[in-house]
Amino acid sequence: MTLVDRDPQMRVIWTDPVTGKRGYLVVHSLVSGLATGGTRMRVGCTLAEVEALALGMARKTAVFGLPVGGAKGGIDCDPKDPRAPEVLRRFIAAMRPWVDAHWVTAEDLGVPQQLIDEVFADLGLHQSYHAAIRRAPDVEHTLLRVRAGLNSPVPGGLLLGDVVGGYGVAQCCLGVLHARDWAPDRTAVAVQGVGTMGGGAAYYLHEAGAKVVAVADAKGTLYDPDGLDVPALLDARDRFGEIDRSQVPEHVRRLPREAVLSADVDVLIPAAVSFAITAEQVPHVAAKVIVEAANTPVTEDAEELLAARGIPVIPDFVANAGAAAWAWWLLLGRVDADPVRSFQVLREEMLAKIPPLLAAWDAEGVTPRRAALRLADDQTELNRVAEAEGRTLLSIP
Repeated sequence: MTLVDRDPQMRVIWTDPVTGKRGYLVVHSLVSGLATGGTRMRVGCTLAEVEALALGMARKTAVFGLPVGGAKGGIDCDPKDPRAPEVLRRFIAAMRPWVDAHWVTAEDLGVPQQLIDEVFADLGLHQSYHAAIRRAPDVEHTLLRVRAGLNSPVPGGLLLGDVVGGYGVAQCCLGVLHARDWAPDRTAVAVQGVGTMGGGAAYYLHEAGAKVVAVADAKGTLYDPDGLDVPALLDARDRFGEIDRSQVPEHVRRLPREAVLSADVDVLIPAAVSFAITAEQVPHVAAKVIVEAANTPVTEDAEELLAARGIPVIPDFVANAGAAAWAWWLLLGRVDADPVRSFQVLREEMLAKIPPLLAAWDAEGVTPRRAALRLADDQTELNRVAEAEGRTLLSIP
């Protein structure tokens, strides 16, 4: 049975007793008794959305060979609402049996890692990776390693835990460039969304020499065909990922928000919201390749139409899996607080995964999604057999 054929193992619908806000936890699959996936907060979050994201997490862990299943949490609440932190606290408290023993969660849309760690600390659980950390023979040692990794400083004044997801997306894009034999300085990139994932991807692609010519936030698209000063734009962001236009040079064009999707570029990175590219937008897409940094930013029917136009889509459960994979490498001791080591491992993993997906597309017409799903299903079957035989898949030092 493939991942997509399986029903989730558990769905929980929660109603906040104070505000009436709804929250959801979906555990798609358990491996070694654990499932991993972030907790998001946004207006309009639904059970169906969280269920799809939990499936996506199961695919991510399988593609990267991680000994853990997939889950997701979501709350239908505006993260800018002053009541939002308390809503999150009550939600996590209500999920206590799962976060204590089975669900390893982390930051996601609208929920920064620092906030969710504060919530866990208030509950006496120390950190949001608690369900895995508690299995270590020396809990304190593992907790210190995780905290050191998340809070390790990197060039630019940020923390490793905040940038590693965007770094992974950038390395995915560089894998595309390598497979296509495109020189970075001759490759134009557009990024929709300049939050943690999109901003990090834009920064590291800029550092690699690629021309990031368009970025979009909630206020609109900023465009410069000669390449934007990405570090300066990121420095002008507020905590909600919006760029202060008063700090943007006058020569940079201000375009409508949706203009980023039709920019004449080699690589388009939708890194903002789900379902950003629908069938209606497909005729306007000019990119040669799309790399999904957000979760499900391209609808299923849009992806089919893009494939018919010869535009491959690198799926989210590969492209944006860097943060999840790195967190588990940190838990498992494969990486530590050294950013150089973390970047090296993630770069090697991404650069190894992308060329075969595009090779299958070029040689057989198999979409990158289908090729990656084969990998996920193969790993899922290996996990099933190992657990049936009683073999230990998870060992946290």
